This record gives sequence, structure tokens and C-alpha cells, in this order.
Amino acid sequence: MITGIVNTNREAIIRLVATGPSGQQQETEAIIDTGFTGFLTLPPALIQTLDLPWLCRQPGVLADGSIELFDVYTVTIIWDGQPRTIEVEAADTDPLVGMSLLDRHSLHIDVLPGGRLS
Repeated sequence: MITGIVNTNREAIIRLVATGPSGQQQETEAIIDTGFTGFLTLPPALIQTLDLPWLCRQPGVLADGSIELFDVYTVTIIWDGQPRTIEVEAADTDPLVGMSLLDRHSLHIDVLPGGRLS
């Protein structure tokens, strides 16, 4: 089971461990974003640090309806205790967990500061 907390901004946060192709690891906090249909976003600096392999460039629709091109990479994360290789989009924002990563999982959030996420 993956657990997390709700911060004072009412953001549901989980911790992820991302692994690059050479085995280097980085732990990061990511915000659950139910409006994001992809898997995961990471900042370009973290993608560069992990030396993630580039996959493609694809368009994405932002919350305001605008379309932006995103570089897409592959990364291995520890998900529910198991390594899982997924697509990650480079984005100059806090890391976001999208609905594709949550697919086939149950999500429960106690929406209050310090609330539990499971």
C-alpha cells in the first residue's frame, strides 16, 4: 500500500523513489493530480541528474486548455513496493502523479492538513 499525507495547501503528497538507468536513485515528493491523465512529471533538473533516457516529444493539454509540448523520458520507480518502468514528462513544476500511474489502484484521501492518503 502506498501512503502519504495532505499538506497545509490541501495537496495530497506521496514519496517516490526514482531510479536512473545507471542505478542512481533520488527520493522525491509528488502531488496527486487527478486532472493529469499521464503517469508522472518530474522537473528537468531531476531528469538530468538521473540521466533518464529520452523517449519522444508529445503534446499535453494544460488545465487552462492550452496545449504544450513535453519531452517524455522513461524512469523506474518503486510503486507499491515493486519496481515499475513508466513514462515521465519533463515539467517545470512540482512532481505530479497522474491517473495513469494510479490506474487499478484505490485512492482514499482525508482532506485536512495532516490527513492520511492511502
